[in-house]
Amino acid sequence: MKKRIFFLSVITLSIALFTGVGILIATDVADEINIKSDAFKAYKKGPVKLAHKKHNVDYKIACKDCHHVYKEGKNVYKEGDPVQKCSECHDALKSKGKVKKLMLAYHKNCQGCHKVLEKAGKKTGPTKKCNDCHEKKK
Repeated sequence: MKKRIFFLSVITLSIALFTGVGILIATDVADEINIKSDAFKAYKKGPVKLAHKKHNVDYKIACKDCHHVYKEGKNVYKEGDPVQKCSECHDALKSKGKVKKLMLAYHKNCQGCHKVLEKAGKKTGPTKKCNDCHEKKK
């Protein structure tokens, strides 16, 4: 009888612990981030403000849907892994093989996702006008 109670207690505590960690990870997302890279010497448009937490928590977009680390052609990024700056792999000036230049990578990631949602008839963010995403240049 004591073994059964101990076993059930351990199971209940484990579930509570994993649930708590999951909640902490989900809420440890910045509310908003500015997509702006020092890799560019000059900007044609202003930076993009991304409602990061809204995308992750409200829209349930997994970290892996935007962040990636490719090894042997597969995205091996896992929730909780450190996030690298996009410019660490994407060159600001030119594409190299399958690795798109930085601006194209940003646009493909954001606009690409929005266009897929748009084609599916779902409500989505901007897909066509630059100033719908980019702030006015200061």
